[in-house]
Amino acid sequence: MATVPGQLIWEIVKKNNSFLVKEFGNGSQSVQFSKEPNNLYNLSSYKHSGLANKKTVTIQPAGKDQSVLLATTKCKKQGKPASLLHKSILKKEFYRMAKAVSNQVADNYYRPDLKKAALARLSAVNRSLKVSKSGVKKNRQAFKIREMLLRSCLEHMFCA
Repeated sequence: MATVPGQLIWEIVKKNNSFLVKEFGNGSQSVQFSKEPNNLYNLSSYKHSGLANKKTVTIQPAGKDQSVLLATTKCKKQGKPASLLHKSILKKEFYRMAKAVSNQVADNYYRPDLKKAALARLSAVNRSLKVSKSGVKKNRQAFKIREMLLRSCLEHMFCA
């Protein structure tokens, strides 16, 4: 089976596809987003399209723990969807995960143009996985004001 060039696929799907989300921006200008699975910025453009490009990068949460899934497509397996993705799970601290993503995307000459987008997506996913500390947050400024009011009341009571 012959493969179809990515430019042709993009010309077919750029105006209408099931992943396209059209929203209104400032004035009469509309903005188009895409919910494609392999789209890092969720923008509807040829560069970021997961449908039209043979080489794509996906970064998403891997499970309940602090792990992140980095998946890249294998170019020679385009006709076999089951073995299309090369998946690797990253369970390290953020600096090491960023280095691994940078090595996989840019340093191996896979898609160097997506390095910035991949690191931005990794940062957003990592930030969403962090669990906030439980308990009441202390408002230091309110505490200081309350303490000053108590002191002034006590001074006023004892001085009078």
